[in-house]
Amino acid sequence: MKKEGHPDYHLITVTMTDGTTFETKSTYRTEGAVLSLDIDPNTHPAWTGGNQTLLDRGGRVSRFNKKYGADIFASRKKG
Repeated sequence: MKKEGHPDYHLITVTMTDGTTFETKSTYRTEGAVLSLDIDPNTHPAWTGGNQTLLDRGGRVSRFNKKYGADIFASRKKG
């Protein structure tokens, strides 16, 4: 493998939003750099499967239910 053209892979410190830290290897900046996270994978709904609700104020879902009925797929759910 050629030496030139490859990024420097070194230890950095990652600071989570709750203040905890850990060391990992990365190509981020230089040796000993501190990376502070804005979004924490321990608490963010994208990683924890949080409670996401569908908010529809008279939009597509409401128009579909009005046109075809709210229980159009009910027979498939019973199976």
